[in-house]
Amino acid sequence: MRKRRSPVEARKALSEISREVGKGLTVTLACRAAGVSVNTYYQWKARFDEQASQDATRVRVLESENRRLKALVAELAMDKQMLQEVVQKKW
Repeated sequence: MRKRRSPVEARKALSEISREVGKGLTVTLACRAAGVSVNTYYQWKARFDEQASQDATRVRVLESENRRLKALVAELAMDKQMLQEVVQKKW
């Protein structure tokens, strides 16, 4: 029968596995030592890993800011080009 773990227990197992992987153990061996399948580990990691979710949020924010700044630069480049054309015309 399966053992359901609470979110607190899952986070504790995640930190234990991460610690073991940091020591040089493979993910498979660290999961086996913690009594968790590799698939469950990756599901928990996707669900509970706060750093990954914070990084994803930060990437989305930076991408939107990047789009906004690119549009601004394109608009300023067009303005500059129009002004240079006006200056080059002889009156």
